[in-house]
Amino acid sequence: MYDFTIAYDRFEPASEQLREALTSTGNGYFSTRGTAEWEDMSDVHYPGTYAHGGFNRETTIFGGIPIWNEDLVNLPNWLVLKLRIEGEEAIRLDNVELLDYRHTYDIRSALVQRELRFRDHAGRVTRLRSRRFVSMVHSHQAGLEWTLIPENWSGRAEVVSALDGRMTNRIVARYRGLEGRHLDPVSPRTFGDEVIALKVQTRQSDIYIADAARTRVFHDGEPADVDRDLYQKEDYIQQVLAFDVEQGHQTRVEKMVSLFTSHDNAITEPLTAAGRHVQRYPDFATALAAHESAWAELWDVCDVQLPREPRAQLLLRFHVAHVLQVCSRHTARHDAGVPARGLNGEAYRGHVFWDELYVYPFLNLRLPEITRALLLYRYRRLTEARAAACEAGYRGAMFPWQSGSDGTEETQTIHLNPLSGRWEPDESRNQRHVNAAIFYNVWRYYQATDDLEFLRDYGAELMLEIARFWASIAHYNPDRQRYEIHGVMGPDEFHERYPGARQPGLRNNAYTNTMVAWIAATAPQVLDLLPPSRCAALRARLDVTDEELHTWDDMSRRMYIPFHDGVISQFEGYADLEELDWDHYRAAYPNIQRMDRILRAEGKDPNRYKVSKQADAVMLFFLFGHDELRSIFERLGYRYDSDLARRTIDYYDRRTSHGSTLSFVTYAGVLAGLDPASSWDRFMVALNSDICDVQGGTTKEGIHMGVMSGTLDLLQRSYVGTSVADGVLRFEPRLLDRLDGVAFTMRFRGTSLRVGVKDDELTVLAEAEGFRGPLRVGVGDEVRELGPGSDCRFALAAQPSAVGR
Repeated sequence: MYDFTIAYDRFEPASEQLREALTSTGNGYFSTRGTAEWEDMSDVHYPGTYAHGGFNRETTIFGGIPIWNEDLVNLPNWLVLKLRIEGEEAIRLDNVELLDYRHTYDIRSALVQRELRFRDHAGRVTRLRSRRFVSMVHSHQAGLEWTLIPENWSGRAEVVSALDGRMTNRIVARYRGLEGRHLDPVSPRTFGDEVIALKVQTRQSDIYIADAARTRVFHDGEPADVDRDLYQKEDYIQQVLAFDVEQGHQTRVEKMVSLFTSHDNAITEPLTAAGRHVQRYPDFATALAAHESAWAELWDVCDVQLPREPRAQLLLRFHVAHVLQVCSRHTARHDAGVPARGLNGEAYRGHVFWDELYVYPFLNLRLPEITRALLLYRYRRLTEARAAACEAGYRGAMFPWQSGSDGTEETQTIHLNPLSGRWEPDESRNQRHVNAAIFYNVWRYYQATDDLEFLRDYGAELMLEIARFWASIAHYNPDRQRYEIHGVMGPDEFHERYPGARQPGLRNNAYTNTMVAWIAATAPQVLDLLPPSRCAALRARLDVTDEELHTWDDMSRRMYIPFHDGVISQFEGYADLEELDWDHYRAAYPNIQRMDRILRAEGKDPNRYKVSKQADAVMLFFLFGHDELRSIFERLGYRYDSDLARRTIDYYDRRTSHGSTLSFVTYAGVLAGLDPASSWDRFMVALNSDICDVQGGTTKEGIHMGVMSGTLDLLQRSYVGTSVADGVLRFEPRLLDRLDGVAFTMRFRGTSLRVGVKDDELTVLAEAEGFRGPLRVGVGDEVRELGPGSDCRFALAAQPSAVGR
């Protein structure tokens, strides 16, 4: 690893699919895995291209039962570029002797490069350098370049340049028993001598996808004399470009590609658009320079400097690059949500979960226009959420745990346990807390941006309908004189029901109930922020009565929160569960993160035990500052002593397997002020979780958007201590021995700020250009006002060390 580069210095077949996911290149519209373009789909290699909104639903008959799934579709493979020497078999990594090999990923521009030197069966030694990118300037553009140098031979070479529409979804082993064919052929086509094109259609959703490719060859910088031979069938088209090469002389091949779908704006149809655009594209070098310039602009806004921790800095930058490849300004022009596993694999079938809760904080304070657009994904599906609530007997809007194309519930009813090989019921759709996450996301976006227009036109309606849902799913218990919520799951996911119960769901999940109390207190504030005419109109259209507002206020004061042994109970009845023999399982299994699968494979029910995938009660201390959480609990009439956080966090830490990488993010955040050394250890685990594939094979199926963006949020919110309260941007830096020299740019309510910590001093500088103020910033009790071009400096008190224990 280097400042902006990740490099692999040898080819390792067992690691190749992981590397392909990690070295994907994308632009927020589509993304392509870092697969070598001369390799076909196999157990070693998996070419994959995915675009926002590219979903298709298929049905599999499983044991006589129809099982439907909606998947993010693996689109036609535009990469295909193969080398044949003297008419022989195409070169692959497994049919030549590799003399040198290097696979690198330039984080600055999401540029994937391979350099190899190989000897074929005839003793010919050839050097090949491959570079490619997906343009951050033009959302439909990609480019691929080869540089060939024959070292000890001259002769005839052929390059096969193709577009392959025969792709299927099959990278996730546990899905392979389900239907993975999503594309039907439509037609191949050519646009002149240089351009081939291919159009396909998704089988159920009727989305048309078209690729066009322009391939050219150059000898020592000049256009080469090339013979072209065309072959095509309904779902595949290729050109074979034949030319002479000379020993020691450089030949360059460039393939410029365009990709369109029928979801795109301002086109007559995708195939025509793809062909027209690729004919107009500049050469590879010019397009790459523009692409690099666009990334440079993004880095000016999004870079993170952490000079005392070079590995952490590199991985933070790596995470920034991946987040921006899924969520960019291009994304903002499309109807897109945040796929939990990005756009470079098929895990979770490309669905949108609650992981956006971890993604938006970083974007809110840098590229809020992207958050705004992504929140509209939820707003556009409000009709479906209302229908789902109504069908379940509730009011308001009930958003799905897994969302795809249209906002209906996409969660499976069964899932495969890879340890036991058995299909088991999936009750995770009862994680209604996704509604709370959406409400939270809208509110935090507003606090960071002061975007009253969004709140007025979209956000308030979302939030009111979510508050209304919670009021309808809750019920009042006169014996306790408290509101309760039954039949739900928390983020923990290992507990779906009570032991031996027929019906799924739990009573009074503490995370859910606390979030509902906060929502019930916040919703009236949203109405107060609206212009009086808009407030009246919205209340009239939604029929929000004074009685309903009174109910929300009452809920904010009387939601039931379970406790036991001086800690917050994960849910009512948690204290009655059995303790797990952790020492036994740690000795028996090399990895116990997925304790639910281990227990089920042993014939045991995880619902019986005090074991958590991620402790959802701890999430409360992650999402809210101590003063804010204290206010919520005291409003409810519960005592919130100074040690509640420490007791609760420690209690669940001993009972959590961290089966989700998000768990490390959460614990790193909540321990930042309690145990700095442990916090940093977990921060590093989270940072390394994808690059090192700590879950043992899941990252190759798609990167984890939540953990990648969550680590960025940890730095800005948990370590630098960024928060917004009463219009003041506040900082509470921690782990100063680790943070010395940290610097980053952020945007608060339209103004660009540069923030840095150096020698026990925090500096905030307001850029003069585009200043919108005045702005107030604070550390502790000290609050100052920033003007254009001015800065504020705050002295920071000495803190416990975060280095070692």
